[in-house]
Amino acid sequence: MRYWAAAKAAAGTAEEPYAAATLAEALDAARAAHAANPEFARVLQRSSFLVDGDPVGTRDHAAVPLAEGGTVEVLPPFAGG
Repeated sequence: MRYWAAAKAAAGTAEEPYAAATLAEALDAARAAHAANPEFARVLQRSSFLVDGDPVGTRDHAAVPLAEGGTVEVLPPFAGG
């Protein structure tokens, strides 16, 4: 999982591994791993996600499969153009 901007700051790292079959499982595991920092969960709630470069959009996170060795990118909202 790669974190960008506010997600990176809240996680305290730029990336970390995950073991999950779906995006929902990966995000649940990340929330649990960072449970001591409530800001992390708030940032995830506002973020967009890319799975192997493809935007997740409004799809149900439980329906987004993750490939072994794949990449989830966490993109919080940001200002600018």
